[in-house]
Amino acid sequence: MKLSQFKFDLPLNLIAQNPTKRREDSRMMVVDRKTGNIENRYFRDILDYYDDKDVFVVNNTKVFPARMYGRKEKTGAKIEVFLLRELNKPNRLWDVIVDPARKIRVGNKLYFGENDELVAEVIDNTTSRGRTIRFLWEDDEESFKKMLEFLGETPLPKYIKRKPDEEDKERYQTVYAKHEGAVAAPTAGLHFSKELIKRCEIKGIRFSEVTLHTGLGTFRPIEVEDLSKHKMDAEYYRIDESACKIVNKAKETGHRICSIGTTTMRAMESSFTAQKLLKPSEGWTNTFIHPPYDFNVADSLVTNFHLPKTSLLIMTCAFAGYDLTMEAYKRAIKDKYRFFSYGDALLIL
Repeated sequence: MKLSQFKFDLPLNLIAQNPTKRREDSRMMVVDRKTGNIENRYFRDILDYYDDKDVFVVNNTKVFPARMYGRKEKTGAKIEVFLLRELNKPNRLWDVIVDPARKIRVGNKLYFGENDELVAEVIDNTTSRGRTIRFLWEDDEESFKKMLEFLGETPLPKYIKRKPDEEDKERYQTVYAKHEGAVAAPTAGLHFSKELIKRCEIKGIRFSEVTLHTGLGTFRPIEVEDLSKHKMDAEYYRIDESACKIVNKAKETGHRICSIGTTTMRAMESSFTAQKLLKPSEGWTNTFIHPPYDFNVADSLVTNFHLPKTSLLIMTCAFAGYDLTMEAYKRAIKDKYRFFSYGDALLIL
C-alpha cells in the first residue's frame, strides 16, 4: 500500500487539548471486524465486551519529563532539547533532538535553569536535528535524575497548543505506569482509571503487563510513498515470563486477548512462537506493521484516533482492514470524536 492512501482531512477543533474530567468517561467507538458494525459507546462500557478469563495486555512504560529548555553559550539563544534516551549512564550521554538545530554544533555548551544548574556539551551530530550530548554533572545518579525532573517538563505533543501544567504530570501517564523510559504516553491506556481496572478484575478479566518505551520512532513522519521501504527507529521492549503465562493460558483455553494500544501490539508482534504464543524476550524492536499483515497474539485492539499518514494509523488499518478503518474515521469526524493523545478511544473487535 502507498502512504498517500492514509491521508484524511481533520478539522483542527477535533484535536483534544485537555483530557476528559474522568479517564473512563472518554467516548469509545466500537468496530466489529466480522460484521462491519460501528457503534458509539463510552470507555467505561468496555466491560460489556469481555468476560471472565479474558486478558487485557497493557504497556507499563512510564513517561519522563523529556522536554527541556536551555540557552546556548555566548549568544544566549533559547534552545529546546528533547531527551530521547540515555546512551551511557556513567558518562551521562543522551540522544536528543534540538530545535532550532541549525544553531547547535559539536563543541557547543548548553546551559539549563535560571542559575545554570545544569550544563551539557554537544559531542556528536546524529541526524539533521539529532545530537548526542554529555551532561556535565559531578554528583550522583539520584541527584542528576532529580535535576532532570526539576528542569524538564511533561512532553505533551506539539499539537496540544498549551503549556503543560501540574495535572498533565498525572494525566499524561497511565495509572499502571512503572518503568521509566517513554517520551510519549501509550495513549490507549490513559482511559483506564484504578476504579475501572478494579471492576474489570472483579469480572474476572486479567491484566498482563509488557514494556515498550515509546520513542519518537513511533511518531517520526513517514517520508517514503512505498511503505515497505520505511525504517522504524528501534524502541526498547521487554516481555517477561509472567506476562506470557497469563496471555498463553488464555489463548490455549479459547479466551480473548485484547491489546491495549499499538505499542503493546508492537511488543507482542516482536516476540511470539511458531504456535502464535507470546514468548519472553527483551531487546530493541523496529517492527513496522502495515497492511497486509497477519497478527499473531491479540484478537482485539484498543487504540486512539491517530494523525494521518502515521505508523499508528497504518497499523490500525492492518488490524481492522483499510476500508473499515477509514469508514470508522469518517464516522468519528462526523460524530465529533476527540482525536490524538487526550482524545477518545477506538475498540476493534
